[in-house]
Order: sequence, then structure tokens, then C-alpha cells
Amino acid sequence: MDLDARYLLCPMPVIRVSAAIGRVAVGDTLTVHCTDPGALHDIPAWCRLEGHEVVAARTEASGDIVIVIRVGGHG
Repeated sequence: MDLDARYLLCPMPVIRVSAAIGRVAVGDTLTVHCTDPGALHDIPAWCRLEGHEVVAARTEASGDIVIVIRVGGHG
């Protein structure tokens, strides 16, 4: 599943990830597209707390940040 969180500022990318992750099956991936540089820290930190795995995190040439999350158990 893809999530477009571009042009949102902290804490909105994390809030959008939190809402979307419940719609993704355990073991599947959620690919987050965002532009807030803080998301490179905030989303992985949230994932560690919630039991999800960041598979990849990169900044593309366009400046967009792409974070791929493997969904863990839903509490």
C-alpha cells in the first residue's frame, strides 16, 4: 500500500502512518511518500515503539522521502 504524506509537517506524517497501518496486513509493506525531513527520524522512531520494521528509507533526487515499513502485529 502507498501513502502520500507529502507537504504535511510534523506530526501529520506519523499520524497518517498510524491511521494507514491498521489497513495493512501483518507482514505486508506500507510505502510512505513525504517531504518533511523530520519524517526520516520520526517515522522510524514510531515504528520501533509500535513493533514495525523500517525496510528502507531514502531521499529521492526530487527531494521526496520514501520510507518502506513492514507491518508488525497490531497490538
